[in-house]
Amino acid sequence: MNLLDVHPALLISSALILTLSILCSLIKLIKSSSNTNTPPGPRGFPIVGYLPFLRRDLHHLLTELSHQYGPIFKLRLGDKLWIVINSPSLLKEVRRDHDIIFANRDITVAARIITYGLNDIAWSPYGSQWRSLRKIFVREMLSNNNLKATYNLRKDEVRKVVREIYSKIGTPIDICELTMQIDLCLIINLIWGGKIEAKRRDKILAGILPVVAEILDLLIEPNISDFFPVLARFDIQGVAKEATTLLQRVDEIIEDTIHEWMKNPHDKPLTNDGRTDFMQILVDLMQEEDNKASLGKIQIKALIVDILVAGTDTSATAIEWAMTELLNHPEMMEKVQQELNEVVGLNNIVEEFHIPKLDYLDAVLKETLRMHPVLPLSPRNPSQSCTVGGYTIPKGSTVLVNIWSVQMDPLAWDNPSEFRPERFLGNNGKWDFSGNDLNYIPFGSGRRACAGIPLAERMVRYILASFLHSYEWRLPDEEKLDMSDKLLTTLRKRIPLIVVPAPRLSRSDLYE
Repeated sequence: MNLLDVHPALLISSALILTLSILCSLIKLIKSSSNTNTPPGPRGFPIVGYLPFLRRDLHHLLTELSHQYGPIFKLRLGDKLWIVINSPSLLKEVRRDHDIIFANRDITVAARIITYGLNDIAWSPYGSQWRSLRKIFVREMLSNNNLKATYNLRKDEVRKVVREIYSKIGTPIDICELTMQIDLCLIINLIWGGKIEAKRRDKILAGILPVVAEILDLLIEPNISDFFPVLARFDIQGVAKEATTLLQRVDEIIEDTIHEWMKNPHDKPLTNDGRTDFMQILVDLMQEEDNKASLGKIQIKALIVDILVAGTDTSATAIEWAMTELLNHPEMMEKVQQELNEVVGLNNIVEEFHIPKLDYLDAVLKETLRMHPVLPLSPRNPSQSCTVGGYTIPKGSTVLVNIWSVQMDPLAWDNPSEFRPERFLGNNGKWDFSGNDLNYIPFGSGRRACAGIPLAERMVRYILASFLHSYEWRLPDEEKLDMSDKLLTTLRKRIPLIVVPAPRLSRSDLYE
């Protein structure tokens, strides 16, 4: 082939990679001389390191490698150094002893753009702004009083979907897709208010639904710029450009509503209990003198994107896995539905006040999240070099906690590969989602544990209870249940759960 026939972009990329290889070699020499006590790990190829060997089931791969290299090992991925933690005892050093050092998340190119330059809760660096934003989110938006006040918003959305399912009796339904739609509609109601005009609400939903799906896809897109930061300015795969475009689309909707809420402060959409919506809470706080330094329009937008993206995929994934495990264990499905019969009754509908009485359903959800944590890998960046497990963890490396491996540890769990909800019964609150027990951390632990746990708990339990109480579920004829997984933004089923509903309540009007 004539060199002149080669595409210019390929020539540029080749030149950049060649330059990069020289830089990487120099960097490795420097690092090897200063960090001789880093953990062991597999050898990779020159320049790219272990990148070619990564798989979609990364949590399984890292667990397999831990059997060979121990509970802490390293991977060189391009110009990035990963330190992988698979042990609860080492996790204590990271999440307790050195929690402040490991309080920053690993930042990708897409995440930096989607969060308006790290002005949110999920990705922003640990510091005064992050503490202030998290405090506002937890205290003002997810307080017990506000969650109780917004119950009717959740109830209306769940009942709407229960009615929709009734119109599809005998028809195969994609549970994850359906649940994501519920979650997004519910979150839009919470953000923009339950009394927002139906036409306006539908417009917002139509504009945001595809954008959220595309953002989720983009956040998991392998990006060469994340492994070779020197190439980020060239945006070879176009990830930065696409992230910017997606943000602009959602920004137009958020900006428009912020302007409206500021323009008409006395015309506030209210919940049935008189509480203002999340957007109004944020706008009011932004205009208070005490909050102006930490909560501006950019932070409000970033918080809204956080809620939209994180609140949909995680809840839907948890519900899909719980339904899958119950279909795989019919005797447990029977126990759950018998409990619902006793607590709720077949001549009634599920209300949130029933949920605390559903002990077996709670155990099923907890066991589901033990075996299928929605976020099985938790990457952090140490703000300074430190020692974990006797090894040096260099500043700027990525420390990856394998939550899936921790929660499947046979030293902590009896027969960990067996789905046994009973292990969570009668434990007097020992196992919860707070992350206090490091053998069970489905929502993380420490300072950067998931801030949305109170809302996620209510949504997931209420939706799951409503589905299981209202309908019998079966697989389509001749279909077999697939239990394999794949790691996207969350730990999804490799093959989506498709099920067929049949009514189980005593009267048809209970579906209205």
